[in-house]
Amino acid sequence: MGLGVVGGVEQPVGPVDTVMSLRPSFTGGTEVAVPPLGSLELSSHHAPLRLRVDVDRLDPERAGALVDRPERLAGLDEEVARDVRSGATALVLRSSAAAAGGAAALALAVYRRPRRALLAGGLALALMAGSGLAARATWNPTSVLEPKFSGLLSSAPNVVGNARSIVSDFDAYQQELASLVTNVTKLYEAASSLPAYSPDPTTLRVLHVSDIHLNPAAWEIVRSMVDQYGIDVIVDTGDLMDHGTKAENGFTESIGTLGAPYVWVRGNHDSEETQKAVARQKNAHVVDDGKVVTVEGLRIAGIGDPQFTPDRSVVPAGDPAERRAGRELAASIRAEKALGRPVDIAVAHNPVAAAETAGTVPLALAGHTHRRDTSVLEGGTRLFVQGSTGGGGLRAVEDEVPQEVQASVLYLDRDSHQLQAWDDITLGGLGLSTAEVSRHLPPEGLEDGKSGAEPSGAPGADGTPGPSGASPEPSGGAGTGRQEED
Repeated sequence: MGLGVVGGVEQPVGPVDTVMSLRPSFTGGTEVAVPPLGSLELSSHHAPLRLRVDVDRLDPERAGALVDRPERLAGLDEEVARDVRSGATALVLRSSAAAAGGAAALALAVYRRPRRALLAGGLALALMAGSGLAARATWNPTSVLEPKFSGLLSSAPNVVGNARSIVSDFDAYQQELASLVTNVTKLYEAASSLPAYSPDPTTLRVLHVSDIHLNPAAWEIVRSMVDQYGIDVIVDTGDLMDHGTKAENGFTESIGTLGAPYVWVRGNHDSEETQKAVARQKNAHVVDDGKVVTVEGLRIAGIGDPQFTPDRSVVPAGDPAERRAGRELAASIRAEKALGRPVDIAVAHNPVAAAETAGTVPLALAGHTHRRDTSVLEGGTRLFVQGSTGGGGLRAVEDEVPQEVQASVLYLDRDSHQLQAWDDITLGGLGLSTAEVSRHLPPEGLEDGKSGAEPSGAPGADGTPGPSGASPEPSGGAGTGRQEED
C-alpha cells in the first residue's frame, strides 16, 4: 500500500524523461513501457519486486543537442548508465521508506499500539531488504539481449533486428553520423569546380530529399546543404517516419530550423497524424489531394500516398491504387492549366503515381524505392526518383550493404522555371566515408519541353552506371566532383 501511494521516482535518462517504480510481484523482472508503442519485458531478476520504467516523454532540448552534435553519442551509454544508477538508488531509498511507513501506519490504525506499528514497519523494511538481496543474487544483465515485446513494439525485432546485432552495430553507426556531417561540408567546394555549367546567382535552387525514415542525422545534412548551396526550396517526397505513430511526431520539430521553405508530401510510412504534425511546423507546406502551393514563385502540386503500410502487418493495395492517385493529381494539374495557372512541379511519394502526370508538368519528383533514377516520360516530363536521404533510417544498420545517403539539387531559371542542371549528391553509408557530387545537364531539345530519348539513371557512388545500366552522363555533358576518405 505504501509503494502504491508514494508512487515512483522521476528520473531523466539520456534524452528521455522516465518514471521508475517498484511493485510487489510473484515473478520479478523489469517492464519498460513506451506509450503508445507498447512495452518490453526483461527477465532481469527473480524476486518479489518488479521494476517498472515508464518512458514519459522525449526532451526536445536534450534530444536536439544530440542531433546537433552527433559526436556526443560516443558518451551516451555512460551517461545513461549513470542516470539509471542514480534513479535506482533514489527509488530504493524512497520505496523502502514508503513500505516501512505504510506498514507502520496501517498497524497503528489497526492495533493502536506504537510498538506493534514499529514492529510492522521493521518487518516491511526487512522484507524490502530481503527482496533487494534476492534481486541482486539473481541479477541477469544479459536479459537486455532477449527482451519480450508487446504492442506496436512487437514488430521491433523484424524492423531493426535482434538486440545483439544492434548493440554491436550501433557503435559503428553513431561514429558514421559525425562522419556524414563532416563529409557534406566538402560538397560545395567539389561542386564549384564542375565544368559546363555555372549557376547564376539568381538561379532557383531546389533541394530534393526523400525517405528520411526517422534518421536524426538527416536534419543536419539537410541544413548543411541548404547553407552551402543557397537552397531556396526543399521538396521532401515522403516517408519522413517509420511507423507514422503519434510518438514519432516530435521528429518534425526540426523542420522550422532547416533555413528554407519545406514542401512535403505523405509517404506510405507517414500517417494522417504525421501530416498534421508537419503542417504545424514553421515554413512547412503540405501538398495533398492535388493542392497547389506557390513557394518562391514555383507552383507545386502533390498528392499523398493512398497506402499506409508502416509494417508487414498491412497488406499493400499495390500499383492500381497508386495509379488512381496519380491520375487524380494529373487531373488537378490540367484543371489549373485550363485556368491559366500552370504547375511547375508535381510531387508524389511513389514513382508509379508520379509517372501518371506525364505531359502535364515539366518536372515530377518521387521517392519510395531508395534508389535514385532519372528518366524522361512521354510529353517531355522529367521524372526524378530520389534515393533515401536518411540512408534507409536506423534499420539500415542491419543491411549487409549500407544504403547511401542521397539528395539532389535542381537548378531552375527564376523566370521561366526551366531546368538548367542538377547535382546528384551521394554520401557513403555505414562504414563508408565518401562524398560525391555528379553534375548533369539536360540534353539539347528538352529545354523547351519537347520529348526525346535519353539514358535513364545516374552514376553510383563508385562511378558505375545507374540502376538502368545507362551511360553515367546524359548527352548534354556533365562533370563529376568527388571527395573521399578511406
